[in-house]
Amino acid sequence: MQCELVYSPDDLMSQLTTLESIGVDGITVNIWWGIVEANKPRDYNWEGYKQLFSIIRQLGFKIQVLMSFHECVVDDAHIPLPKWIKEIGQNNPDIYFKDSVGRRNTETLSWGIDEERVLGDRTAVEVYTDYMRSFRDEFDELFQDLSIFKVEVGLGACGELRYPPSFSGEFQCYDKYLRKSLEKAAETAQDSSWGTPPDCSTFYCDDHDYDSPRGTFFLKWYSQYLIDHGVRVLKMAVPLFEPAQTYVKLSSMHSGYATDNQAERAAGFYDGYDPIGTMLRWHDAHLNFTCVEPDEFVCKVEEAGWVSGIAVSGQNAFPCYDRQGYGKILEVAKPRNDPFDRCIYSFTYRGLDQTLLEQHNLREFELFVKKMHGTQSPSVMICVVTLCAYALSSVFIRPCGKMWFPN
Repeated sequence: MQCELVYSPDDLMSQLTTLESIGVDGITVNIWWGIVEANKPRDYNWEGYKQLFSIIRQLGFKIQVLMSFHECVVDDAHIPLPKWIKEIGQNNPDIYFKDSVGRRNTETLSWGIDEERVLGDRTAVEVYTDYMRSFRDEFDELFQDLSIFKVEVGLGACGELRYPPSFSGEFQCYDKYLRKSLEKAAETAQDSSWGTPPDCSTFYCDDHDYDSPRGTFFLKWYSQYLIDHGVRVLKMAVPLFEPAQTYVKLSSMHSGYATDNQAERAAGFYDGYDPIGTMLRWHDAHLNFTCVEPDEFVCKVEEAGWVSGIAVSGQNAFPCYDRQGYGKILEVAKPRNDPFDRCIYSFTYRGLDQTLLEQHNLREFELFVKKMHGTQSPSVMICVVTLCAYALSSVFIRPCGKMWFPN
């Protein structure tokens, strides 16, 4: 939390040297808002990242970074939102998402304050922009020589463009700022009675509230607000990070929902994924999705990206060490029967640990890297994420040979 490396530089160099020897292309690094701007507004501490990037560059790796504006809570790490944000939230809890029964999700800020000056003298988008601009200024040399070639901008919970998860399928729009936006939209639609969010306990009942004119209006507003949030942040981020590519992450739905449709609606995907792909195309951004292990969701997201003419990248959701698991990833990353010979642009492996580096597991991983790089089919860039305090996140692999990439 002091932005210092807690991992031995010698051990880190040893791990990265092993990855370099088997053909890995680069390293993925989470840039944690809660660490860098931890204590005071506009007080940025980049010291640990400077040291980390220096080690990575010594081995010639490419770097992709994740602008992480969310809280991280896992077994061996807790990276909260900045302390000064938490203090604001104590006095104004509506800076966080809220569901219909009053539960607040404090891992990320509500999109309702994107344009509200409630974070001191700044809106949420202004706070994100200042942070990203400081990063670009601090590491401009790495952008100019393309050492940093890819930036993923966090847009919600877990860094993903979606509303926070709710295992009961609750909508996350009951904070006063999102409710104010809904009321304004209802007035524009000339029916102020539509300005109240629905009760999920009855919304999906047999009388089909969700399919009524009021239900359709709400779902369209809810999903459009997700896209509008993406637009507001990307308009600032994409020009800041040129010539690096800017990416946005989507993920698979969490378990516990009543139906797949209910899961997608609660996450904000009422109209599917094509509108997101179109929005990314318009703003010169690209798509990264978690869980490349094959399922219906992955196919829909991957196809939405390709149809929109944007580059698509992916990463695994769970550790993988065996040939069968890698084979399933390859099926998604490099479809054998795709009529356009398309493949994902890069693949991020989560996460680098001692298990992966055991000799028999490393041999399987090296074979997987070679198949991703195979010259007889489209080639994929490979990055790796480590689990060391979630500072160094992952490694990536880039395929070689014929590569599909949008014009």
